[in-house]
Amino acid sequence: MIKIVFRVLALILRAVAVLLIGVVSAIIGFIVIVNLGFMYAPGFTYNGWQGYEATGPIGFLLGALIGLIGSGVLLFRRQTGE
Repeated sequence: MIKIVFRVLALILRAVAVLLIGVVSAIIGFIVIVNLGFMYAPGFTYNGWQGYEATGPIGFLLGALIGLIGSGVLLFRRQTGE
């Protein structure tokens, strides 16, 4: 019974870790893409915004996607040798 509780707790903690890594990578993606958009894409238009304001949401989404997929694969892959 205790073993099951620890496994469920470990699963919940892994899911929380994946979400936190996704949020952190989304913020990093936002900052990086906004700075790149400020320098290299002043004429870029998205959803009525132009320049670095338009690249921010795209960087946020790409960062979140990369962080969630990457951390999900790393933390939820099958553990061999158990």
